[in-house]
Amino acid sequence: MSSAAIQTEGLRKVFGDRTAVKGLTLQVEQGEVFGFLGPNGAGKTTSIKMLLGLVAPTSGTAALLGAPIGDRASLARIGFLPEHFRFQEWMTAQEFLQLHGELLGMGARDLKVRQEELLERVGLQKFRDKLLRTFSKGMLQRIGLAQALLNRPALVFLDEPTSGLDPVGRRLVRDIIHELREAGTSVFLNSHLLSEIEITCDRVAFIRHGEVIRVLELASLDQNLSVVTLRAGGLTPEILSGLSRWGQNITTEDGQVAMTIHAETDLPEINRYLVMQGVDVYAMTPSRTSLEEIFIETVGKDGGL
Repeated sequence: MSSAAIQTEGLRKVFGDRTAVKGLTLQVEQGEVFGFLGPNGAGKTTSIKMLLGLVAPTSGTAALLGAPIGDRASLARIGFLPEHFRFQEWMTAQEFLQLHGELLGMGARDLKVRQEELLERVGLQKFRDKLLRTFSKGMLQRIGLAQALLNRPALVFLDEPTSGLDPVGRRLVRDIIHELREAGTSVFLNSHLLSEIEITCDRVAFIRHGEVIRVLELASLDQNLSVVTLRAGGLTPEILSGLSRWGQNITTEDGQVAMTIHAETDLPEINRYLVMQGVDVYAMTPSRTSLEEIFIETVGKDGGL
């Protein structure tokens, strides 16, 4: 078996005459924060359920932590926060963690210590004796995150972990994910909040109809200053044509020029060229392509449906 945290090959799920996941092939490395992106109906949740053994695949293979999906020993090393959780609302926060710790087979002393650590970490220590039915959605999201981390997992699946959180709560989840990465834990993250994905993940996979259509290293976005806007005086059609040696898609609007460039290192050369042509350069503003723009470019405005 592979040493990767997650490895799938042609994973497929068919419900009657509907194919939910056409053929998922991907690999997530150990200690990596991996984003799983796609439009609604792309097969993301079904894929996660297959990986966790909650839904049997129609065909294909997959392994988690080096073992086939459904292996009890590997499942004991996995944490999971589902998007649509239904917790035992008649329990207190402490009782809830106690139950899940016992289901995981944790020892009494270790479980007590871990409860205290996690209640403190997710900011619910003072609500430990409150019934879950009195919790807000954001508080339930936090206690759900705590239960996903009870067993100090080697791999964590987080399905929309910030959907019910305010900015402070989203920052908390982000910080916890960073801590997990530093500890060598792999995180498989499904979220519609692309801004959170962009600042949290190492790599992302874009899926459509249950197939991976692109995998992107997010570190490359920091080097991808692909669009530069120029505000300058004295630009002629000939000078604009000369700019094409450094880029493409040159457009002019409201006295400004926008162009897609090949590399950030071209900026000084572009500036020198314009000055040598007698152009007065007032501003040169580079900007990088956002993950949202790449998402739309990759899966299409309609999600490819």
